[in-house]
Amino acid sequence: MSALEGLKIVDFSRFLPGAYASWIAADMGADVVRIEHPRELAKHAVMFGSDVDPAAALRRRARPSYTRNKRSLAINPGSEAARPVLEKLIAGADILIEDYRPGVMAAMGFGYDAMIALNPRLIYLSVSFAGQTGPLAGKAGHDPAALALAGALSRLNGLPTPSLPGLQVADVLTGAHATIAMLLALQARERSGAGQHVDVAMSDASLPLLLVGMGREDDLDRLPTLGAWHPKGGVWLCADGGYICTTDMEPAYWQRFCTAVGRPDLAARQNDAAHYPEIEAELSALFLTKDRDEWFALLSAADTQVMPVLSPNEALSHPHNRARGMVLEVPLDGQPDPVRQLALPFHFSETSAVDPVAAGLAGAETAAILTELGFDQAELSAAGAFSAERTK
Repeated sequence: MSALEGLKIVDFSRFLPGAYASWIAADMGADVVRIEHPRELAKHAVMFGSDVDPAAALRRRARPSYTRNKRSLAINPGSEAARPVLEKLIAGADILIEDYRPGVMAAMGFGYDAMIALNPRLIYLSVSFAGQTGPLAGKAGHDPAALALAGALSRLNGLPTPSLPGLQVADVLTGAHATIAMLLALQARERSGAGQHVDVAMSDASLPLLLVGMGREDDLDRLPTLGAWHPKGGVWLCADGGYICTTDMEPAYWQRFCTAVGRPDLAARQNDAAHYPEIEAELSALFLTKDRDEWFALLSAADTQVMPVLSPNEALSHPHNRARGMVLEVPLDGQPDPVRQLALPFHFSETSAVDPVAAGLAGAETAAILTELGFDQAELSAAGAFSAERTK
């Protein structure tokens, strides 16, 4: 039995990070129903593209790991005709997840106060840019803006000039924190019997990136100068154009590193801050004398802290990540080639995830879900429940 089997989740989220929490839950056996607003689907098509070919459209829908093992109900939450459907679904749910700006769910008739009255055991998880309270509560924003508000974007690339990250750092951090908060709220409900509102902000979830610096300085303006090298490690360009990453900040590792690269004289100079630029220049020149994988083999043999800087494709095919079961090949109905996805980033000795099922097209499970709830799809369609227009 999977850890969350029997749990019912109504998922209004449209993006990461909200979809991350429902991904974890779905993989662990929860019945997750995605509420897919026709207007939001049209917006996604404008932002991310769309496909006329059905096979390509299916593949686009299935490719994101966080869409699997969920059922899709295509319906307009702002339609009066949709309201009885969604209220019945939420009345029987354990968790509602939403990622709209504060006030939007309430305007559609599905705000926290109304839903907790409908279902007093409901965990109502709101994931937003800056949270449900505070001066910026109503502000919209995506990943980099959350990092900016948290003071993390200014240091994220390690350089004096901030830049847009190449990965969704705040989205994944927030999704992970939202998952933790959701499970904590479920545990609290086991004791109290009552649901509650869980408020997760992307800006809040990004602030823990400052934890290490805060632990080292009272005044964070005194943190090491950005762009300046320190013997805690480095990213080095190699002869073949590849890069190697070293993190030998502990004295014993630094000594091994210096010996392995043929510069044992540098071992005693780990704290010689006045000469860091000179040491960096010497090491940079040294790393240009061998290819990336040669350096990795040499430094690994010396048991230093070293890793080649892998491209995403290299990482997904790396033997270690494969051996850990982190890469899944998920079958896609009617197509010869599976979609490549990520497994959940944790492992249990006893508990297993459910078998991965790739997402279908938007609304693929609408008829089945409506039948379960006792509603007639034709009547709802005639009443405008599936139109993109708001009718309330």
